[in-house]
Amino acid sequence: MNENTEIFVGIDISKDTLDLGFRPSGQSVSLVHDEGGITEVMHRLSEAKPQLIVLEATGGLEVDVATRLMVAGLPVVVVNPRQVRDYAKATGQLAKTDRIDALVLADFGRAIRPEVRPIKDAATRELDDLVTRRRQLVEMRVQESLRLARASKAQQKSLKRHIAWLDKRIAELDTELTKRLRTSPAWRAKDDLLRSIPGVGPTTSATLLAQLPELGTLDRKAIAALSGVAPLANDSGQHRGKRRIWGGRAEVRGVLYMSTVTAIRWNAVIKAFSERLKAAGKPAKVVIVACMRKLLTIMNAMLKTSSPWTAKIA
Repeated sequence: MNENTEIFVGIDISKDTLDLGFRPSGQSVSLVHDEGGITEVMHRLSEAKPQLIVLEATGGLEVDVATRLMVAGLPVVVVNPRQVRDYAKATGQLAKTDRIDALVLADFGRAIRPEVRPIKDAATRELDDLVTRRRQLVEMRVQESLRLARASKAQQKSLKRHIAWLDKRIAELDTELTKRLRTSPAWRAKDDLLRSIPGVGPTTSATLLAQLPELGTLDRKAIAALSGVAPLANDSGQHRGKRRIWGGRAEVRGVLYMSTVTAIRWNAVIKAFSERLKAAGKPAKVVIVACMRKLLTIMNAMLKTSSPWTAKIA
């Protein structure tokens, strides 16, 4: 199809409205964000047959619309809002309204053409929600524990009661996560493979399965970039800057870091790799990131080949 006839659509989703922007026509439509509005979106886009439909990740508001579009066989992609804002600034589009945002999303899709990836199914989204909630409760527990350390006697009773409540809720979520992973044959097989790796526990396994469903389907470079553990170049002319990691999925990188710290102590393969890098004079941060990437690569290979942990596969 000629590029000039290709239609790109951006959908800006808020709690109350659905704003559609079409490129190259520049047409825009605003609809109420309810069942009728979503039905109208489906009808319009089914008729338009766009090359790509672009939505921003907006804290879950986009999930229902994106899922319905995917089920209808339409090419939809959910992108990081930061990337879209950077694109808008780079093109001089500083104004911001729902209509403008929808057209910027369409422009972004037309210029960048992000890869369409499968949307998480309902079961994976529910697992993701549980993992996210567990992380939120753990963060609250850390904050309350820090407050307890410097609290007055008048505050301590309330803080201890809240920490006990958080402990109970976290334990309940751990039980629920384990139940979901063990009652699904597909997840149980993947969970068994991941947890066979020394250093990988139930929280890491659940987080990866929920928030990195591409694990085992991509090559090692792509999965490292998606997770945010691929060092990025910072060179210009004769200058050779330090390689740094950034972007990717922060929650995945967080649990991967904790697993790697454990693996460096108890996983013979990762420990030997770490010691080899240290002996070569690599800085501590470089060592930990390299070990994170190696551990992720091992996980990716194991799920791709359905092979349990052995030192040989590592």
